Amino acid sequence: MKWLKRLVIAFFSLGLLGIGAIVAAYFYVLPELPDVTTLKTVKLQTPLRIYSSDGKLISQFGEKRRIPVQYEDVPEQLINAVLDTEDARFFEHKGIDPIGIIRAAVILVTTGKKSQGASTITQQVARGFFLTRDKTYIRKTKEIFLALKIEKALNKEEILTLYLNRSFLGNRAYGVGAAAQVYYGKELNELSLPEMAMIAGLPQSPSAANPIRNSTRALNRRNWVLSRMLEKRNITQAQYDEAIQAPITAKYHGAVIDLYAPYISEMARDYLVEKYGEEQAYTGGYDIYTTVDSKLQMDAQKALRHNVYAYDERHGYRGRTKVLWTDVQPDSEDIKAKLKQTGSFQGMHPAAVLSVEEQTAKVMTAKGDIYELPWDGIKWARKFITNKRQGKAPKLATEVLTAGQQVWIRNNGEIWQLSQVPLVASAIVSIDPQDGAIRNLVGGFSFYTSQYNRVTQAKRQLGSNIKPFIYSAALEKGYTLSTLINNAPINKPDTRQGTAWRPKNSPDIYGGPTRLRVGLAQSINVMSVRAMRYSGLDATIAQLVKFGFDPADLPRNESIALGSPSVTPLQVVTAFSTFANGGYLVEPYFIERVESANGDLIETANPTLACTPTEPEQPLVDDPFAAMANELQSDATAAIDVTVSTAEQCGNEDSRFAPKIISEQTAFLITESLKSVIWGGGDWSKGTGWNGTAWRAARVVKRRDIAGKTGTTNESRDTWFSGFNPKLATTVWVGFDDHGQELGRTSWNANGAKDQISLAEAGAKTAGPAWNEFMKDALEGTPVEPTKTPEGIVSARIDLATGKLSRKTDYTTRFEYFIAGTEPTEYATEQEEDNSDIFIDKSEEDLFQ
Repeated sequence: MKWLKRLVIAFFSLGLLGIGAIVAAYFYVLPELPDVTTLKTVKLQTPLRIYSSDGKLISQFGEKRRIPVQYEDVPEQLINAVLDTEDARFFEHKGIDPIGIIRAAVILVTTGKKSQGASTITQQVARGFFLTRDKTYIRKTKEIFLALKIEKALNKEEILTLYLNRSFLGNRAYGVGAAAQVYYGKELNELSLPEMAMIAGLPQSPSAANPIRNSTRALNRRNWVLSRMLEKRNITQAQYDEAIQAPITAKYHGAVIDLYAPYISEMARDYLVEKYGEEQAYTGGYDIYTTVDSKLQMDAQKALRHNVYAYDERHGYRGRTKVLWTDVQPDSEDIKAKLKQTGSFQGMHPAAVLSVEEQTAKVMTAKGDIYELPWDGIKWARKFITNKRQGKAPKLATEVLTAGQQVWIRNNGEIWQLSQVPLVASAIVSIDPQDGAIRNLVGGFSFYTSQYNRVTQAKRQLGSNIKPFIYSAALEKGYTLSTLINNAPINKPDTRQGTAWRPKNSPDIYGGPTRLRVGLAQSINVMSVRAMRYSGLDATIAQLVKFGFDPADLPRNESIALGSPSVTPLQVVTAFSTFANGGYLVEPYFIERVESANGDLIETANPTLACTPTEPEQPLVDDPFAAMANELQSDATAAIDVTVSTAEQCGNEDSRFAPKIISEQTAFLITESLKSVIWGGGDWSKGTGWNGTAWRAARVVKRRDIAGKTGTTNESRDTWFSGFNPKLATTVWVGFDDHGQELGRTSWNANGAKDQISLAEAGAKTAGPAWNEFMKDALEGTPVEPTKTPEGIVSARIDLATGKLSRKTDYTTRFEYFIAGTEPTEYATEQEEDNSDIFIDKSEEDLFQ
């Protein structure tokens, strides 16, 4: 019996010693144990996501891909798969599994190796959030005590949710939600049983058992998970037999981008990084909703791309990109391998020319697809000589292509055609004139080839796009739309530039005294200079500054009248919006709101509104009768359908309001003149009709509520088109990034004539088509906005030749708008009306300005 007594004493002593060791270990690591209650409010690192205003995902930034999910959103079988694999007694133990600990101890004693098999899911959560993965006794001790504390602070569902969201599952996927997207491109509730088993097997071996990199080991791991589910009776034998026969279908799925808008996403990313720092921006789970409308963005990208291709093709074909073979054609696999060395972008694909007939060619893509290029897809390819010269139009495909060449091809919506990477640059941007929201922004032909955002970064000479602002200053000083300005050569040069600057018309044709409306609509250079001289250089510069242009960019000489200042397209569209909204300079903005990963609003835009708030009168004293009268008056006003600004139109007490920089009347008169840029004037049946420089817009957009202005600089280095209707203002720029490079000319033989026709690139021809196509698509289905004549505007019938009042009512007269008090008071004499020649002859080239 002594030995039994000694044995009891020994076990009791060991028990006390063990308890003492545990207590000692606890107090030893206690100072280093973190507060586990922080897990209740833990913020999981999730990537930055950027959306359009209508909720389309534009981009995602961040090293970790994570889609946080709630416990109730996880399929039951996925939970079963995870628990059967990682911690079958999870819902039974209190944070540590004694059976697992004993098993790990036996392994340690028998093999001398440490095992992690004893770690419960709670311990893994403790290690994942608070500890390292080092296999040390101290770390294991901390892990055990933290697990016990976590079990007291959180319930089982909360612990399991943390585990399911935080586990690294390979390929930058953190959590089961991200893994479902990365490996299968699915939501959790769309996963099949084999797919769930595959994901459940990844936490312990995200690299070794990765189904993309190691399909054999992944298959074995998945089937082992399925066997555990069968053993735990969470699936039937039939389900098991079917699931293990399923092939590995996992492949990498990137973030599902709904809308390609890289330039605006870069702007949003830069904004958040600057505000919060790179680490916080990329891991804080921010969702940025931009002001970009997905349809308008796609319309803008399409219009810009079509226009750039059109410019590039009319200037000629620069030839093949490579020669893949000269004599014997390699086999298809060889050809595809060579083509795969060049990536596709912007709808263009590298292709090998297999054979060439008289007017067709057969090509192969990197995927092995074979297409026939018809003559309509080849005949554009005149030889490129310079931007000003092209070779003769080809008559045979063999003049353009040879078997063995690597070329670019694209589908233009109708056929597959020969293509090439354009060298010219372009930008397009639209804003809402009423509050400055950027509705679309394309900073270049391809973000893939150039991340330079020309909308916000490229300062280019404005050319004739500046003329509406020049004339607005003249109107505010006293000119009217019927004021005659001499369309004659400038004899007195400006010497402030150091040389005698004497501007000319383009072409060098002059028509004598001409009404201001016509001068702006036909972009007559000398009239703009004379209008600027009337206002004065200082007043003109001050006017341009009011429109938001930087004084440092405005030269103090008369070249300013023809657009010598260099500005960005965003500055230009903002300035033009002032005419669309009645005289207010709104601030452009592109971020509508920022939300946290759980949908909490972090910040929201407070844009400048294009209206003037109406201040309600408040009684001076606390008079109950005055308050009652004020309330009754408010009720009465609310019942009246008024056409002037209302409280709703003007936001609320927290709103910001744009400064009014020109009068509503001046904005209206300039808009009317800019409509003439598109629609022209006169009576063609009587021989008095005339075109504005943008007459093509009338034929394409076919709306009477649009207004716009072309712009071209010297040697056609920059071309512009800016225009608007009351709901949308858009600017298009086309040029080369190299300021010294000219856009050039195109030439062709018309109707088989011997002499070539040569036409310079200019605003209406080069930038205009993109504006026309975009506005046609953007405004399609929206009602035409009626012309709203503001208070203070009157109309009077004038003689077209003299700008004076007229008693006639025939084609030699028209009604013109005036600011009240500025209308003519003198009538044209009968001799003036009978002898005036009002026919305006503009050459085709001049109409491209």
